[in-house]
Parts: sequence; structure tokens; C-alpha cells
Amino acid sequence: MAQRTWFITGVSGGLGRLMTEQLLARGERVAGTLRTPGALDDLKAEHGSRLWLAQLDVTDTPAVRATVNRAFAELGRIDVVVNNAGYGVLGAAEEVTDAQIDHQIATNLVGSIQVARGAIPHLRAQGGGRIIQISTMGGQATFPGGSLYHMSKWGIEGFMDAIRHELAPFGIAVTIVEPGSTSTGFGKALVIADPLEAYAETPVGQIRAFFGSGTYKSPGDAPMVAAAIVATADQPSPPLRLALGSDAYSAMHRALSERLAELEGQKDLAASTDSKWLM
Repeated sequence: MAQRTWFITGVSGGLGRLMTEQLLARGERVAGTLRTPGALDDLKAEHGSRLWLAQLDVTDTPAVRATVNRAFAELGRIDVVVNNAGYGVLGAAEEVTDAQIDHQIATNLVGSIQVARGAIPHLRAQGGGRIIQISTMGGQATFPGGSLYHMSKWGIEGFMDAIRHELAPFGIAVTIVEPGSTSTGFGKALVIADPLEAYAETPVGQIRAFFGSGTYKSPGDAPMVAAAIVATADQPSPPLRLALGSDAYSAMHRALSERLAELEGQKDLAASTDSKWLM
């Protein structure tokens, strides 16, 4: 297999770093972005020019465009673009602040959109490539206290689902990755809104206490999840959505089944609102 080049956002930790480590170990090149300079100095010292790094905050749209353009210009070709940068906000809708709403949207939704928009002209010009969007089981199923996070992931999934139709004629495939709870440090990085007493004995309060207890163990194996994501680039026809983790499968299966059952129950009502002249 010819050496490929990957562009991955958020490589300082979690799945971003794990994918970078695995790709470098198998001889691939990685262009990685991170907010904290020096976080990958060890990998840079070991792999040299096969690891290209740039400091980037994906909420800075002009910087996103400039960084993507520079990566393509300096590396010549990028085969796979991975939108990995992101985080979660935990809290009831009325507990979160306006600033937390704006930053969640800017990072998880707009940041991913702008990385993709920056890369698409280059991928199209070179005759194809892959875009991999890291989402979550929370992009299909919802949990109390996660309204902001779900909003950002449902939004980016809708965007990616739509552009796959636009990009298919140019040989550009899209995959949305939906992991379950995985030991990546995501929980420790959660931004937790200041609690309101009214929610203390509700599901939101229970989830907040659960995450704050420090006793929860994620069932997902992070290196195995990273390896499964990397493996999609080897598939000639990758899946649009990739569920990883038994908890992801269960939660999404339940949510999708409930939505489909509700839709089926509205079949006659839906048809009854059609204009009579169409019949």
C-alpha cells in the first residue's frame, strides 16, 4: 500500500493522538493540529518529517483555512481529513451560559464545517480523498444534560450526511464515526455548567453526580476504537456511519427503533395532508 497522508485536528490527546501514533507506526504521514505547542514533541523527535504539526484553534475560521491550505501546499497531497477536535458541555439547557453555547457551536459544529470546506477544493482538485468526522453515539441518541453537545453533533452529522452526495461525483467519501463511551479523557475534559438546585433530583442532577463521582469506567477500548477508524481508509466503499462500542450500538438501535415506530404510526396522518389535486 502506498504511503498516505492524513490531516487530523486535535492530536494532542485522546483519539487524535492514538490515531497519529498508529498511523506513524505503520509508515503513514500525519499533518496534525493542536492548541498546545509541544504536546507531540516526543512523536516529532521519533518520526521527523513524517509528522507535520501546526498550532490551531478550530474556532478561528481564517486560521483554519490558512492551516489547511498550508498543509496541502507543503505536503503535496492529503488523502484523509479527520475532524477530531471537539469537547462536551454538561448541564441542563437553562444552566449553561451564552458563552458556553457559542463556544460549543464554534468548536464542534462550525470548526468541523470550516475544516471540511477548506479541504474540499484540494480533495476535488487531486481527484478524491476521504473525510472522516468524529461524532458520537450522542449524534443519534440523546441523554439529559447533553443538549448542547447533542446539538453540535446532530448538526455536524446532518452536514456530513448531506455533503456526501455533493462530493461523491469527485471521488470523495465521507464517514461519520459514532463511538460509545471510550477511555479517551473526554469525561475529564467536560465543561460542567453551574448547577441549579431545581435539577438536583432530576436525571440531569443524577448524570452530573455520576460523572463527578470518578467511579465510571468507559467500556470502549480507545486504541481499538482508533484502529477501527484508521481501518475505514483501507475500505474501497467505507460506511457512511460507523458505530463503535456495544453501548453505542444499543443506545442508537433503541433511539432509531423508537423514531421509526413513531413515524410508522403517523403514515396515514402524513398522507392525509397531501393536496387533493395530487391524488
